Amino acid sequence: MKVAFVASEVVPFAKTGGLADVAGSLPKEISNLGHDVKVFMPKYYSVDEYKFDLKYLDTVGEMQIRVGGIPRPVHVQKGFLPDSNTEVYFIDYSFHFHRHQIYTNDHDEDERFILFSKAVIELFQRLGWAPDIVNCNDWQTGLIPYYLKENYSWDRMFDKTASVFTIHNIGYQGRFSKETLDNGEIDHKYFYPGGPVEFHDSVSFLKTGIEFSELINTVSETYAAELLTHEYSAGMHDVLLSRENDFLGILNGVDYSIWNPKTDKYLPHHYDENDLSGKLLNKKFLLQHVGLPFDENKPLIGIISRLAIQKGFDIISAAIDDLMELDAQWVILGSGEPKYEHLFRSMAYMHPNQTAVYIGYNNELAHLIEAGADILLMPSHYEPCGLNQIYSLKYGTVPVVRKTGGLADTVHDWNEFNELGLDTGNGYSFYEYSGAALINSVKRAINDFKNKPVWKKIQTNGMAKDYSWKRSAEKYVDMYKHAIEKRRV
Repeated sequence: MKVAFVASEVVPFAKTGGLADVAGSLPKEISNLGHDVKVFMPKYYSVDEYKFDLKYLDTVGEMQIRVGGIPRPVHVQKGFLPDSNTEVYFIDYSFHFHRHQIYTNDHDEDERFILFSKAVIELFQRLGWAPDIVNCNDWQTGLIPYYLKENYSWDRMFDKTASVFTIHNIGYQGRFSKETLDNGEIDHKYFYPGGPVEFHDSVSFLKTGIEFSELINTVSETYAAELLTHEYSAGMHDVLLSRENDFLGILNGVDYSIWNPKTDKYLPHHYDENDLSGKLLNKKFLLQHVGLPFDENKPLIGIISRLAIQKGFDIISAAIDDLMELDAQWVILGSGEPKYEHLFRSMAYMHPNQTAVYIGYNNELAHLIEAGADILLMPSHYEPCGLNQIYSLKYGTVPVVRKTGGLADTVHDWNEFNELGLDTGNGYSFYEYSGAALINSVKRAINDFKNKPVWKKIQTNGMAKDYSWKRSAEKYVDMYKHAIEKRRV
């Protein structure tokens, strides 16, 4: 099976969120299952072509991609995903992609991804490579399924090409004014109230991807169910309900070659579920590193997050005084909304022996927190999949989460599962989105932390879980096969 995986960001080349992690890992796993996978992304200014040994494709040369009726000269560079033979093709047009941010609020944001979408399809033509599946990801690629069925339908090489559209976060919908129809050469007949490209009198790339793809999926089973409701769908529930039979959830995987306490290159002490002694040593190292006193019997609670309401920081803020009265230490890594950055800086100032805060991004510190903390807090308002809670399970760091999206699919409440007689709980969760519910779950975790045999059982339950990409990749392949069958009917 020939699979084109198209994304606006891919690890290690460019990243703003979880999409990049998926795009940098899933294609390799699908390739390992015996399929021909190629990845396509923009060549941003920030992509270091020397570091990644990118080469211009002279055999393709310059492509003239028309946007708004004007041909734009586009070139293509080629590289590989690290430690693999999976090819990555970079669409290079400096006027659109050599900017200081991957995504912008510039007036031509629609044109940037119109050009990207067309260039990917015309690159298929130049390569003479007809994919069986084009896996599009988020709104930036939402026009590709439309183009394959409309603007490029004259090319018979795409007669059997099926599209799958993956939603990583429905809050981002790629909505633009009606002028985008002409910029993208989108037939006006599809723009009417409730039409396949129209959403509240705007052109929505996300909705277009949903409407014109054979199948749609998202990144966890619970998030898929949530997106069919008004509360979580950002207004798209009716659109998805109309495609309910073609919509499914597949939980993201994680790359255990990077996130594994047995081999993690950032850890001074390695460990596994059979010998957790290294975890305590990492805790001691982390506390020294961030300037907090070490106390083996006091739980260390970690937060690694974008500091935003989506991630639950409004209820953390509401509960902050009560949280600081708990017999626990805190280490916080993240950046985001200024009011939450200020909140945590104030915490560190007022409680210097209890709280350490790093505002910004620090990959090494993220690994140290996963290994050194006893508890990880993720009280998200919504969470399509989430990765840090999955990392934490592998590191024996017990997650406390809100029961939503991928958090609900991966974290099984210790008390709830004990009541069911399963003895398989691996963390703590709460459903009500409130500071009171958050505090109650953190208190339950701290109470069980004091019971060492119970705590070790919770840790090892989590460490035994397998959320590797291989399992998810097999489900993606099954979905691809279904989409191909659907296309050929």
